[in-house]
This record gives sequence, C-alpha cells and structure tokens, in this order.
Amino acid sequence: MPLVTTSESVRTRPRLPAAIIALGFTSLFNDIGTEMIFPLLPAFVASLGAAPAFLGLVEGLADATSSLLKLASGYVAERRSKKRIVLVGYGVASLVRPLFALAMAPWHVLVVRVTDRVGKGIRTAPRDAMIADSVPQDQAGRAFGFHSAMDHAGSVIGPLLATALLALGWQVRSVFWFALVPGLLTMLTLLTVREPKPSSAEVSRQTLPKTPVILPPSLRRYFAILALFSLGNSSDVFLLLRAKQLGVPVVSIPLLWAAFNVTRVLSARYGGIWADRIARPKLIVAGWAVFAVTYLAFGLASRTWQVWALFLVYGVYYGLTEPAEKALVRDLAPSDARGRAYGFYNFIVGVSAVPAGLLTGWLWQTWSPFVALASGAALALGASVLLLAWTRSDLATA
Repeated sequence: MPLVTTSESVRTRPRLPAAIIALGFTSLFNDIGTEMIFPLLPAFVASLGAAPAFLGLVEGLADATSSLLKLASGYVAERRSKKRIVLVGYGVASLVRPLFALAMAPWHVLVVRVTDRVGKGIRTAPRDAMIADSVPQDQAGRAFGFHSAMDHAGSVIGPLLATALLALGWQVRSVFWFALVPGLLTMLTLLTVREPKPSSAEVSRQTLPKTPVILPPSLRRYFAILALFSLGNSSDVFLLLRAKQLGVPVVSIPLLWAAFNVTRVLSARYGGIWADRIARPKLIVAGWAVFAVTYLAFGLASRTWQVWALFLVYGVYYGLTEPAEKALVRDLAPSDARGRAYGFYNFIVGVSAVPAGLLTGWLWQTWSPFVALASGAALALGASVLLLAWTRSDLATA
C-alpha cells in the first residue's frame, strides 16, 4: 500500500469535497468558542486558588474522559450514522462550554471542562472517519491538513475576539458567556454536511453480529510508539503557565495564543500537502523533533520575547504531525474498521494525558519547569527513534 504520491499527481488534484469543506468550517466555529476560553483558564483557575498540579489534573481527567468516549464512539460509528454522533458531540460542547462563567471554585472548572471534553470524545472518531471516507488515499493528507488548518484558524480568531472583548471592558466571565454564539454557528454549519455513503464492506459489516476488535499488527505497533510520545506531551496549558511565569501579562496571553495558532494554520495547510508527497512517518518524526527542541527551549527560556518566538516555532510541530498521523491511520486501517482505528488513535493520544499531566505537574512543583519540560523532550526523542525503526521494519514488508 503506497504512502506517498508523486508531485505531478499532487498538482492535478481536484478541489476537496464539499463535506470536507463543511466539516472544516464546523471546526472553525467550534474552535473559536473553545479558544476564547482556553487561554484564560490558567489564570482563572489560579484566581480560584488552584495550584499547578490541580491544573494538570483538570486537563488530564478531561482528556482521559474524552479518550474513553472516542474509543466507544469510534466503534458505534461503524454501525450507526456518523453525522448524528458528531451532531451530539458538538451539541454537548457548545451548550456546556459557556458555563465556565458560573465557576466559583476550582472543582467547578473541573466539572465543566470534563463535560466539555465529553462532547469532544463523542464527535472526534466518527468525524475523522467521515473525513477519511470522503477522499481517496492520495488526498488524505491534504484533507486532514485542511481540517486542521480550519481548526487552528478558529484558535486564532477565538483569542483575538476574547482580547477585543477584554479591551472593551468585558469581564472574563462575560467572555465565557459569549462563547455560546460560535457554538450555535457550529451546529448550524454541521447541519449542512452530507455524510459520505458507506462502502459495501461497511454495509455488510453493519448487518453482522458483533466481532472482536482486531486491527493490523503494524497499526498496533504504530499506536504503541504514539503512546510513548504522548506520555511526554502534556497539555499546552503548562506552556501558557510558563509564559505567565516569564512575564507575559494575562491580557496578552490570548494574543500569544493567537500568534501561536497562526503558525499552526500555515504549517497544517502545508503539512497536509507534504504528507501526500513524502513518507508520512518521516514527517511525523520531523514534527516530534521540533516538539523536543522547543520543550527544552521553553525550560531554558528567561525572557518574554523568547516565549513569543518559541510559541511560533512550536506551532510547526502540530502542522507536521497532525495531518500525517491521521492520514497514516487511514493507510494502515481496513476501510470497514476506520471508526475503530480512529477511536483507538484518539483514545491513545488522549488517555495518555492523565499520566502526562500529573507527571508534568509533579515534576514542575517538585523540581522545576525545566525538569518537567525536559522529560517530555526525552520521551519525544525516544519515540522518534522507535518510529524510524518501525518504518524500516513494518513498512518495508507492507
């Protein structure tokens, strides 16, 4: 099964299907609402009396809850309408997210954040499977790259909108309430999406009794390597906390987050194209190397301008890895098992957030930010070595 295409075929590709474009705009509006809130959460939680370790617990439990549901929804998506599941997921998040405005204690934030991630867990695997079903293999990287770029574009607009509202004198809690508006736009856009017709293999599978989840050995080994990397990939909230420690004022953090996501938009757009031109594992390794270097640099940073520069570089990591990782799952998974494959992929990435968040928070408090971030860099380098070895063995015999 080829993993790359020639540059000539890339240049002659048709425009992306309407379903891909509509799903991209759905993620755009959803992320506007999410990212109006996320950059403000570290300082908001701290104002409620929480310590950095609690912040790690919040993000870890939220991602773990989301991951368990991604695994379940991926399996259900092979037997039910994917679009309906995605609608439920976006609906839960859109309605719950503004309730951060009611939080009066740290545990209130925990409850809302976990419930918000419930929606993400429900929608992610079937949405990724819809994207994979909508394009042929040689356009998978571009499709996931477009979707990631739109997702990150929302991460640019959201913080800028939050900054504008704060500059106009709005209170943080009022900004949280306003996040309901992009949430409603998310649902309206998603209603226009036409679900891809299932393949004959999927139709046949839906009429069969339940069978054990069996994925190819090469895909399982790839997931194991991904899990190792994810153990060192704690929530970006720690990098925002680091920015605050190094003197970035709270009012500027949404701008910092927006600048970071501009890099993610550009790198995801081109990263998706590159993922169709060169071997996808090599692109992933390049992204993990960027991750390791920037994590070390964040630990060593001592000035505010360094934080801004590092966030711009750090955005490249996402663009190099996200489209390539998801396209590689499509390459390795049988067409009638994509729901489960993306469920497992998102489960592994998310469930690792619990130990990653707790480990980073513990090292941060017990030793130093440098020790915590350097540990993540070391795990990323170890995973890179294993992925290169996997490429030479598993893909060479595929």
